[in-house]
Amino acid sequence: MLSQDANNHGFRFDKAVTVFKKHGGILRTTQAIRAGIHPTTLYAMRDSGALEVVSRGVFHLADSPSLGNPDLVTVATRVPDGVICLISALAFHELTTQIPHEVHVALPRGAEEPRLDHPPIKTYRFTGEAYTEGVETHELDGVIVRFYNPEKTLADCFKFRNKVGLDTAVEAVRFYCERKRIKVDDLMRYAAICRVKNTIRPYLEVLL
Repeated sequence: MLSQDANNHGFRFDKAVTVFKKHGGILRTTQAIRAGIHPTTLYAMRDSGALEVVSRGVFHLADSPSLGNPDLVTVATRVPDGVICLISALAFHELTTQIPHEVHVALPRGAEEPRLDHPPIKTYRFTGEAYTEGVETHELDGVIVRFYNPEKTLADCFKFRNKVGLDTAVEAVRFYCERKRIKVDDLMRYAAICRVKNTIRPYLEVLL
């Protein structure tokens, strides 16, 4: 017969597995503890191989399907105030041929700089409507990830053209204009927020 301690141990593991599955198989340490998983159980699951360490303080249930977007999911989990922006958002919206080698993240001014061992990230400080407007959410691997929508992302790329490259911004506008559904009014509204209306307008006039 199993001892009482073994029964309790198995019950705690089963309960923890249920909690992880409810959250798409991935949790931060603080989220797991708030959900009722004892730290001892959490680390025992890690040591037994039941949990995989995605990044420092982020665990993924080993029996869950492999993460399709581990970098974006990790950033969304570790940096809840962050919004995926610029080249990372362009790649998600299929508006670039660039392959982001780090996750580009917008943060409100004054926010603490995230400390991640993986993936590499590049942060940008946005203020006011430049930070709050144009945010949309997508569920990736069971985790809600915040992105700027295509129109806001284009405006941001022109605002930060000295960092991402004007050629990248122009290419993105060209890809956008080739789509059947474009939202010029929305694009110009975000361009006004980012103070790049006069910069982006000539490229739109040529492409539309």
